Amino acid sequence: MTETLAPRPTAAATRAPARALPGVVLAGTAAAALLLGGAWLSAAGVTVVSPLVLALLAGAVAGSALGSSRRAGARRFTDRTAPGVAWVARHVLRAGVVLLGLQLSLPDVLDLGWRGIGVVLVTVATTFAATLALGRVLRVPRATSLLVATGFSVCGAAAVSAMTGVLERTPVTRNGGAPPRSGLRDDVAAALALVTLYGTAAVFVLPWLAERLGLDDHQAGLWLGASVQEVAQVVAAAGTVSTAALATATVAKLARVVLLAPLVAGTSAVLARRAAAAASDARAQAGARAGGGHRRRTLPVPGFVLGFLAAVMVRSLGVVPDPALDVAAHVTTALFVAAMFALGLGVDVPRLARTGRRPLLLGAASAVVVTATSLVAVLVLTP
Repeated sequence: MTETLAPRPTAAATRAPARALPGVVLAGTAAAALLLGGAWLSAAGVTVVSPLVLALLAGAVAGSALGSSRRAGARRFTDRTAPGVAWVARHVLRAGVVLLGLQLSLPDVLDLGWRGIGVVLVTVATTFAATLALGRVLRVPRATSLLVATGFSVCGAAAVSAMTGVLERTPVTRNGGAPPRSGLRDDVAAALALVTLYGTAAVFVLPWLAERLGLDDHQAGLWLGASVQEVAQVVAAAGTVSTAALATATVAKLARVVLLAPLVAGTSAVLARRAAAAASDARAQAGARAGGGHRRRTLPVPGFVLGFLAAVMVRSLGVVPDPALDVAAHVTTALFVAAMFALGLGVDVPRLARTGRRPLLLGAASAVVVTATSLVAVLVLTP
């Protein structure tokens, strides 16, 4: 009598969850501490600092301290936590993007009317394209330009996080070769720092300008919602104008977030096509024959983007109760904070500081573009 046995898991597969656990615990503990700190800042009236940015900064400080330490214990700690940190930076980040869709309702966006939606569409498209073009002029690395363009045109840190998932999947080249993963983390850090810097400035400057320009509450709210980067920054800026402006600004901001999916999906498709063409050219130059090797097929659109769209549809149908949506919103923030801390641990702060001038100029130019474009669109479409 013979017995068929299921194949035993390999030693590597058995050890994988155990190897990831220290890093996951580290990121989770840091996220909990940062969320508590963010709640304390909010209670103190500091509403312009995103917890995602705080998480990235904390991770960068911790990572730099551990990386510069010559102690054997610090190196062992880094080696032990590295697998779990990498898992959080990749998979937890994408889960956060999916859950972000539950915060968006298409009927709410449609309440803006065609004029308001037109303002948002023109602003997002113009800012994204112009920032990429300016990045080439300023010779900013393409990954940095792409992240800055996404963050300034759509929704700040959340948009940067979503585009980070695309770049991890299909990285763009810097100087003819694949960029190192640490380089991508530096790009993310630069983009988030710029979103925070110029978004915070907009909180104080744009409401003052709206008053000087004589904009009514609807126009001011639409302008702020279409131009300011972070949701918290939009709330802080529009709240100083009026309650009516805050309501309009919030809906306009949601309309920008809805555009995150097509923007990320389109970018992913373009990058995947370019990568496939480059791989095809490389095989041709090497004299490879069809069928001579294994080709990995991937979806033109990342799975987490499809999950984001599915979550938007579920929210729009109104089948999710409000208490569940509140819980999902808190979970989404926690996932993003953990992922940003994990990304921050790999940031090379000295190198980031040495290469910060050109990205700083790009951020300033992008801030001018998004502010001016949205203002002109508001004045033209909502007379």
